Amino acid sequence: MFIFYLFHNFFFIMPTIQQLVRSAREKMTNKTKSPALKSCPQRRGVCTRVYTTTPKKPNSALRKVARVRLTTGFEVTAYIPGIGHNLQEHSVVLVRGGRVKDLPGVRYHVVRGTLDTAGVKGRLKSRSKFGVKRPKS
Repeated sequence: MFIFYLFHNFFFIMPTIQQLVRSAREKMTNKTKSPALKSCPQRRGVCTRVYTTTPKKPNSALRKVARVRLTTGFEVTAYIPGIGHNLQEHSVVLVRGGRVKDLPGVRYHVVRGTLDTAGVKGRLKSRSKFGVKRPKS
């Protein structure tokens, strides 16, 4: 037996107390968007392949990505941000979460300016995101 409530043309079905005694309400669990990091902010990994790929339908470009084997044992595809990079096979990189909207399956970013990854050359704005030191004035 359910109790129906009419609220702005919507019916809400509420359970009886006996139904709640029989089976309690299910707790909502949050699913992680970057499972390969295993609840860490970043993870170290080794590049197994560095290549370019094309984005989804309305966009057109050659996006730089790397296949990275993480210390957790996962093999993930990570996007290399910025213009130009020095990565090649066997480069050690730091990987953070964060997807690329127009690249399906790319849910991680390479952190620029750490380990074997150099910062973006000639970058003056948003330097902290691309691993660039402050220029001498």
